[in-house]
Amino acid sequence: VQLQASGGGLVQAGDSLRLSCAASGLPFRTYGMGWFRQAPGKEREFVATINSSNRRTDYADSVKGRFTISRDNAKNTVYLQMNNLKPEDTAVYYCVARYGFEYHYWGQGTLVTVSS
Repeated sequence: VQLQASGGGLVQAGDSLRLSCAASGLPFRTYGMGWFRQAPGKEREFVATINSSNRRTDYADSVKGRFTISRDNAKNTVYLQMNNLKPEDTAVYYCVARYGFEYHYWGQGTLVTVSS
């Protein structure tokens, strides 16, 4: 199983970025997908998730109203649209594949840096 995240970079506060995660080696349609992040010196934290079936989404309070998670099952890809970025969003963002309540697979991460 591979989860290949991309789209990170250096942006200014208020800018937008879209992260992508291409999945391979797993039945993508049957997995919930999500994003976590880890800022320097901090623990990894949940960002967003989207169900496999009803596409229900859930977000961390810190990103609600600014981030949107979506998926394209035809492309085996999950996205994270990030708007109005803040310096506190600076982190390595990890794509994850979830089956039920368990996170089975993790990607390698993509770095997002937001300057003030």
